[in-house]
Amino acid sequence: MSFSDALRQSAGQFALILSEEQIAAFQIYYTLLVEWNQKMNLTAITDPEEVAVKHMIDSLSCYQPEVFPAGCRVIDVGTGAGFPGLPLKIMHADLKLTLLDSLNKRVNFLRHVADSLSLKQVDVIHSRAEEGARNKQFREQYDVAVSRAVARLNVLAELCIPFVKPGGYFIALKGAQFQQEVEEAGRAIQVLGGEVAQVRPVKLPGLEDIRAVVYIKKVRTTPSTYPRKPGQPEKKPL
Repeated sequence: MSFSDALRQSAGQFALILSEEQIAAFQIYYTLLVEWNQKMNLTAITDPEEVAVKHMIDSLSCYQPEVFPAGCRVIDVGTGAGFPGLPLKIMHADLKLTLLDSLNKRVNFLRHVADSLSLKQVDVIHSRAEEGARNKQFREQYDVAVSRAVARLNVLAELCIPFVKPGGYFIALKGAQFQQEVEEAGRAIQVLGGEVAQVRPVKLPGLEDIRAVVYIKKVRTTPSTYPRKPGQPEKKPL
């Protein structure tokens, strides 16, 4: 099955409606992902049906209109090959998207994809999350921070919540241990100014594994001591 057909099928099973223009954009993204993956490590998944479900549909599973108001500013922290940020932008062109990653090779790939798709209002930042979140240009400037498969939630909260303005959301796309991660991250989330608003289990088309989207609302300003220096959140999680 071609990538486009696999995406159409899986989107239909997930109750998503994609326009032909969006399908074409996702196809270009997939083609570039596979091409660039031959010269650098972007993803272990390249099969068209698996990419359609495990990367594209999975990325789109976190979207809720009440969490992503029209024209909102979104930052994808540790975006890697662009997930979930780029699929969200392809699906919802009004989002003002920032993609942040610490590896320059990936940053070059992301810029190439954004240019190839003629995406407007997409910024690509080469930075570690700990350093980016201390920059006044980015700290508490976003309505939404998203992150997928970067670190355990108690670590990820320290890397992401500082980017979110009070009233906004940090959204984490998590795997089978999501409930345990939410419990272990309770103190970190509270210290950083957040509270768990919703934990929504996700069933992707054709997959039996358990996933969930965790929505954390920013209820107050993050203390200026966070995030700590690079490496500290991983070594000594809150």
